[in-house]
Amino acid sequence: MPYSTKDVLDRTDRFPHVDIIHRPTPFRKLERLSARLGGPEIYVKRDDLTGLAFGGNKSRKLEFIISDMLEKKADVVITWASFQSNWCMQTAAAARTFGIKPILMLFKPADQPATADGNVLLDVILDADIRILQSEKGRVVKATQAMDVLEEAGREVKTQGHRPYLVPVGGSLVRGDMNKPLGAISYVVAFAELLDQMRSSGLEPDYVVHSTGSGGTQAGLVIGAKSMSPGCRVIGISVSDPKGPFTDDVLEIARATDDALVLSLNIMADDVTVFDEYLGAGYGVVDKGVAEIIRLVFQTEGIVLDPVYTAKAMIGLRDLIKTGFFKPTDKVVFLHTGGTPALFPNREKIFEFLVKRT
Repeated sequence: MPYSTKDVLDRTDRFPHVDIIHRPTPFRKLERLSARLGGPEIYVKRDDLTGLAFGGNKSRKLEFIISDMLEKKADVVITWASFQSNWCMQTAAAARTFGIKPILMLFKPADQPATADGNVLLDVILDADIRILQSEKGRVVKATQAMDVLEEAGREVKTQGHRPYLVPVGGSLVRGDMNKPLGAISYVVAFAELLDQMRSSGLEPDYVVHSTGSGGTQAGLVIGAKSMSPGCRVIGISVSDPKGPFTDDVLEIARATDDALVLSLNIMADDVTVFDEYLGAGYGVVDKGVAEIIRLVFQTEGIVLDPVYTAKAMIGLRDLIKTGFFKPTDKVVFLHTGGTPALFPNREKIFEFLVKRT
C-alpha cells in the first residue's frame, strides 16, 4: 500500500526548514503544447516561480539546507558549481537573507569570458566572494576535485575566526557539512505538493520529466513517487553526465533519503531512469535545437525555458513523444526547474540561431 501524502509529509516535517519560497508553485495543463507535439497530456509544475531571486528548484533545497546552517551556527557558506550556476546564485541569495556570507567556487572553461552577466551579475550584486577556477568546456567538474577545493577554503576561513558550512553542488550528495540528504527531502515534499494539485482535479501522474544535473531533485522525486504514487515513473534528462555514473549518484541519494525518512522502500537501480541522449555537445553548450525549443515553448505557452537545463529536458520530452514512448492517454508532468538568468550570457548564440541568416 502506498503512503498517503500526509504520512510522508509528517516524516519530512521532522527536518526543520526556513520559509523562503512561494508554495504551492503553479500547476497547469499545457493545452497548446500538447496539441502541437501531438502526444500525451502535458502538464507543467512551475518551480521556476519559487520566489527566491529568479526562482528555481534550488530554492526548495535551500529551505532545508539554510536551516541546517543556522542550527550549526555557520556564518559562512562555501559551495561550488559551474560559472553561470543557478545553485550558487540562489545559495548566495538565501545565505545573505540570513546573514551568512557566501563563498562561491565557480569553475569556468578557458574559452568562456569571465563577464558579470546572468547569474554571475547577480552573484556580484549579492557581494558574494567569487573565486574562479578552470574547467573543461562541456564537462562538469568531479565532486572529489571540487570538495578538495572547498575544504581548503574552509580551513582558510576557520583561521579567520569564522564557522564555515561546506555544501556540494546542488545540495544533492551527502557531503561536506550536510550530513543528511536535505536537498532530496525537499523534493519529496515537492512531489507531495504536485500530487495534491493533480488529485484535486481527479488526476494521477503517469510520468514526471525533468532536467537532472546533480541528482538531488531526481532522487527526491523518485522517493516521492515510489512512496505515494507507485504507478508514476520519474524520468531524468541528464544535462551533464552519462547515465551510468549519474544513475549511481541518484541511487545513492535516493537510498539515503529513504533511510532518513524511514520509509523502507527498497530502492533499486531500475527505480532510476536517466536519458543521456540529449546532452548535445556537453554541459551548458547551446546549439540550434536548444534555441528552437526555447522559442517553441515561449510561443505556444508563454513559458521561458533556460538553455542549460530545461531546454534540454524539453528536447528529451519531445523526442520521447516522437518515438512513441508515451501512450496518448498518459499524463506527463514537466517540472520546470528554473535557470532563466542563463539566457542572457547565451544571448548572442540564441540570437544567431534564431534570427541571423547566412
